[in-house]
Amino acid sequence: MSSTRIFRNALRHFPPPLGGADLAAIGLVLGVIALAGWQLAAMGARIGHSGLPPVDLDPAMLPYYALRTLARMGAALTLSLAFTLIYAPAAARDPAAERVLIPLLDVLQSVPILGYVSLLVAAVSVALPGWVFGYEAAAIFALFTSQAWNLTFSFYQSLKTVPTELAEASRAFSLSARARFWRLEVPFAMPGLVWNAMMSVAGGWFFVVAAEAISVGGETVALPGIGSYIAAAIDARRIDAVFYAIGTMAVLILGVDFLLFRPLVAWSERFRLETEPGDKPPRSIVLTLFRRARVGRVLGRALLRRLTPTDGANTARADQPHNGLWNTIALIGGGGGALAATVFVLDKLPPDEIVTAMLAGGATSLRVTAMILLAAAIWTPIGVWIGLRPRWTRAIQPIAQFFAAFPANLLYPVFVIAIARWGLNPEYFLAPLVVLGTQWYILFNVVAGAAAIPAELRVASDNLQLRGLLWWRRVALPCVYPYLVTGLVTAAGGAWNATVVAEVVSWGDRKFEATGLGSYIAAATDSGDFPRLVLGIALMSLFVVALNRALWDPLYKLAVRRYRLG
Repeated sequence: MSSTRIFRNALRHFPPPLGGADLAAIGLVLGVIALAGWQLAAMGARIGHSGLPPVDLDPAMLPYYALRTLARMGAALTLSLAFTLIYAPAAARDPAAERVLIPLLDVLQSVPILGYVSLLVAAVSVALPGWVFGYEAAAIFALFTSQAWNLTFSFYQSLKTVPTELAEASRAFSLSARARFWRLEVPFAMPGLVWNAMMSVAGGWFFVVAAEAISVGGETVALPGIGSYIAAAIDARRIDAVFYAIGTMAVLILGVDFLLFRPLVAWSERFRLETEPGDKPPRSIVLTLFRRARVGRVLGRALLRRLTPTDGANTARADQPHNGLWNTIALIGGGGGALAATVFVLDKLPPDEIVTAMLAGGATSLRVTAMILLAAAIWTPIGVWIGLRPRWTRAIQPIAQFFAAFPANLLYPVFVIAIARWGLNPEYFLAPLVVLGTQWYILFNVVAGAAAIPAELRVASDNLQLRGLLWWRRVALPCVYPYLVTGLVTAAGGAWNATVVAEVVSWGDRKFEATGLGSYIAAATDSGDFPRLVLGIALMSLFVVALNRALWDPLYKLAVRRYRLG
């Protein structure tokens, strides 16, 4: 045997050198790890005697602020996904748990972010004095609260509407509970999860000002980031700095869309529920790069084997409801918390204050409901049209993300100037700000629902020549209905949350206020009035739960009963 042949045979036992795709994929992953490590190092710093450094409105600081905000958003999204994958299955599989966990989720999504941040900052200043970590953790948790709830509702809706034949197939193949979760339920929910992840990030951008710059009892905490930069620019009436922040946000949103969401949308197409070839699937340079990289394929296969082992007998079992346990949790947790809040409020506030807060809650309820219904009437047909046209979906996706992420604070000057110049009534003309950021929950969910319509169903409707209202009644609305309900629920919860920053607007020394629970909570937060803050948050939670139980819960049950595929 020649020495050349011996050398070639020896080389076969060594892995081939890494290619350009491998190097690029490794570089992206290392960049994410480096960003996370940098943020952790910054969180471990101590606060000087003069407190946190003030926000510098020099545009040269914006790249640094942008990376700090991006790191917080990434941490919050990671926590939101982990919460979703644990909480939604627990609620969907056990009817007894569902009766507790879904109302609890209603309460959680209705508590204003300012309420979370106010309580967290107050606790942090006592528990971790002199450390940046506590304030950073409070900001990340506040962003988590703006992202987690709609992801959880989306996954819950998908778990409740898994097609019957797919569930039966999983039982026929004797899949374990873990394998069924990762091979059936998560893939079926993936298109909706991806679109709601986009909306979650956009929701985080919408509330980033409240998360990074907060005033509690006269104390202002401003962490370095885009949100605190925007807050400082508004306080200083620096319109040029506002535009610098908008431009930086646009670059970040487009970058995240290119590096993360476009690859995820293209990847999630493989999980569409159809047997006929549909339109040309979306493409992504980043996804193609990772598919060509051997490192990504090896890690992906290893992760799949780890999550869904194929050996062993079927460990799937029928979910056993634990009515007594969950009823006890509901009684002790919910009843005890409500009793403690009631005793505290009645001890600190006169009865007429409670009546005033309830009337404010009624005004906010009417404002939110009217705006949500108007947004649904506008965005449902537009979302269906976009979702059925993948080329338009790819073109509009980053634009919709940008407008969904656009902080309402930046439009306050327009509303303040218009109300002052023409003598408009803020009770009505501040209402659009309530739904400005949350209307996109409806659009994104409807787009996801329309994109998930099987190609064979569309072909059948074309062959039957279904047109106009008949097509909407028999095809479009039944298919997107579960997604639309999810969008309405999350949009309503987000709108209640947004009232805290939308019912009180200011620009410099000009300030206008609308009657409602949002302005009530904002005033209590600014003055450090803890009893009124507790009363406002408790009543807001009560209003949201009552509306959800009376309106949205029957719509969810209708989606499960009548509008599931299969």
